[in-house]
Amino acid sequence: MHFSGQIHIFAYLKNIVFDLGRVVFAQDPAKSSDHFKQFFSYVSLTPIPQFWTDYDLGVSSFDDVAAALAEYRGVEVEYAAAMIREAISRQETIQPTGALIADLKAAGYKLYVLSNMSREFIDFLREQPVYRHFDGEVVSCEEGVCKPEREIYQILLSRYGLNPSESLFIDDRKENIEAAEREGIVGFHFNRNDIDATIEELRSKFKM
Repeated sequence: MHFSGQIHIFAYLKNIVFDLGRVVFAQDPAKSSDHFKQFFSYVSLTPIPQFWTDYDLGVSSFDDVAAALAEYRGVEVEYAAAMIREAISRQETIQPTGALIADLKAAGYKLYVLSNMSREFIDFLREQPVYRHFDGEVVSCEEGVCKPEREIYQILLSRYGLNPSESLFIDDRKENIEAAEREGIVGFHFNRNDIDATIEELRSKFKM
């Protein structure tokens, strides 16, 4: 279910679950060249190329994905590896989301991560200050399953004893939201192209 016309649902929410990429963390587009953006443009495709999904699943190593990306883009492996490392190091907290997370935590909500993320990326993100607000996490590379597969949502609910009707899931990919809703979780589509308006909408529904 989506939130339009259903503000009353918020009265029952206790758990807020966040996707990470392009919801909590992203590269600042103002700091990225057109070449850099184009090089990684495949992450917005549906479906994402299998070599990147395998990386998120934890079945491919950094060296494996660098080799696959080099072939995909027609570049040297060393160049592809350097670009991936740069993509990791460029991840920053999306400030409006970070502020919302801090406010939700202060208001007493339980906060969780449900993310398709590879080992090198998640290790970097866990070191960021905003990550301390999360009460638990389910990350694809550690579970061997990715969204929108049903199993990863069931892992989240079971591991932390969450009631799906009391849980909100925020993600920027509609197929992941739809999969969450099939498990009874309340879904909210995060519009990564208008972050300020998206956060304002969330805050208005939480009356924050």
